[in-house]
Order: sequence, then C-alpha cells, then structure tokens
Amino acid sequence: MNLGFWKKLKKPFFVLAPMADVTDVAFRQIVAKYGKPDVFWTEFVSCDGLCSKGREVLLRDLNYGENERPIVAQIFGAHSENFYKTAQLVKELGFDGVDINMGCPDRSIEKQGAGASLMKNPELAQEIIKETKKGAGDLPVSVKTRIGYNKNEIETWLPVLLKAEPSVITIHGRTRKEMSKVPNDWNVIKRAVEIRNEMKSQTLIIGNGDINNLTEAEEAVKQSGVDGVMIGRGIFGNPWFFNKEINTSDISTADKLRVLIEHTKVFEEKLGGIKPRSEFLQTQKSTTGKNFAIMKKHYKAYVTGFDGAKELRIKLMEAQNATEVENLVNDYLG
Repeated sequence: MNLGFWKKLKKPFFVLAPMADVTDVAFRQIVAKYGKPDVFWTEFVSCDGLCSKGREVLLRDLNYGENERPIVAQIFGAHSENFYKTAQLVKELGFDGVDINMGCPDRSIEKQGAGASLMKNPELAQEIIKETKKGAGDLPVSVKTRIGYNKNEIETWLPVLLKAEPSVITIHGRTRKEMSKVPNDWNVIKRAVEIRNEMKSQTLIIGNGDINNLTEAEEAVKQSGVDGVMIGRGIFGNPWFFNKEINTSDISTADKLRVLIEHTKVFEEKLGGIKPRSEFLQTQKSTTGKNFAIMKKHYKAYVTGFDGAKELRIKLMEAQNATEVENLVNDYLG
C-alpha cells in the first residue's frame, strides 16, 4: 500500500477538514501562519467540471501555497474515468495526495450520484478508488465518508472501502440521514478501527465530528484508537486551533479583529482576482474571483462574545471590500 507522506507523520495527527467556501486558499494561508495542522485539505472540486470547459473557473479552488504542505486535493463525482483524469491533474499540480468525497449530503451533489450517494453504490465506489489510484501514480489516495446512509452500516460499508486499499479513510461519525442533528458517534468510529485491525489492513483511520479543541481531539484518540482526528467547524473564527503553544481563550479581541482584517485582505488578494500558482495554471488562468459575501460567513465567528460585537458584525455584513472592513474594525478599536 502506498501511504506516501502519511507514513512520515507522527501519530496521532490532527488535520483540517475540507469545507466548501470555508477552507479556501485565503483561510488556509491564515491557518498556516497562526496554527498549522499536520495536513491541509482543499475545498472539494468536481471531477466532471475539471474534465470540462469549466476547468478554468474551478482551478481557483486548487490554488495553494508551499507553506500549506502537506496538502491533499479533495475531489467528487460519479464517473470513474473522470476520477482517473482528475487524479492525473492533481499530480501534475504538485499536490501531496488526493481525497475522494463519499460523504457530502448536499442534494445537488447526490443527484449526480456523487458524495454520500456513493454509499449506496459500493461497486462504483471501489471502481472510483481503483481509477483514482491509477491516475494518481505515486500519490496516496484517501476517502472521506460517513458511517452509513440511512443507518449505521459500518460493518458492511467499511470493508468495501478497505478492500480497495486507500491510504486513509476519514470517517464522520454520523449517517447521511442524521446530517448534524445528533451527536457524533465516536463509538462507531472505534468499531471502524477494530474492523480495520480485524482485516489486517494498513489503511489509516481518521475520526471526524464535534471536536471543539485539541484536548477533545486527544480524548477522541484515546476513546477510539484512531490514527488521527479531522477538525471542521471547530476552527471557525479560530485560526490558532492547531497551535499547541497558545491557549486560544487568552487571545484578545483586538488580536482576533486584526486577524479578521488580515484574512479579508488575503481573501481579496488571492480570490478577488485569481493569481495562478504554477506555469500550468498560468496557461489555464481564470479571471473569475469569488463573491466577497463568502468572506462574510467568517465574520460571525470572529466577531462574537465581546461588548459591541453585534453592532460591529452588522456593519461588517454591509462592507463591500477589505478597505471598508479595515476602517470599521479600526473605528471600533479606537
């Protein structure tokens, strides 16, 4: 089995989850500066899109900096031939690994037969892993999934994936039906580790769900025996999350707001007008930026828990660019 960079990581490792319109290159740059995880993931990107004329626009989501390594590109789709082609592209772009999304519950994704719907099509899931590995060459191929579709199916679903021998499987401890309406089930994730061990598989298991700080992450490792933990929503408004030298509760409001300004400026620089990261991208340059409103979903997380937070947040939601945001924050700070 090709574990690639994964075999060099000290266990347990702590990684940042792929989240659409959240973990873009701008946010990853801020996290890399203030509290770098052991591994970064990109937002997920459509294989079908990357194999079409729409590639130019989607390449912005595969932009990254050298300070983000190791970084894994996450892709989704339902056509194994496009996974093969996309894995080749991911390798050409210099990523450290490629990850297949088999857990997204978004209806528009599922209508394509992708994301969580692949849990209902085990043969296709295995074929996709096989073709992705073929296209990825020496890059490790991983899978992110859930414990089942309508009910806990870890006893049948996990062996299907393990037989295809991905390097890593990240398991979110809820079914697709449960979404985020119930607590994450770390006992089922523990059972996943046991199944892996019973099958004498070398695939690494990452647990994911409801982790709010590194102490909780370490407890989850002790409880379940996973090799690593993936953090998603817990990092909102807290780019210091992975920094073991900082107690995030000690970070001042002023420091948080200064990082908010910095984050906004990086967003405008990196995604307001796309700048390519390689000669390959320069030949396929996209001029399509992201809507500034995407940045605003971070403001609610940064601007909370202090006097005047609500009023400042309302003003920030009306801002149109980084300059306006900076002026509003500086006015607040006096």
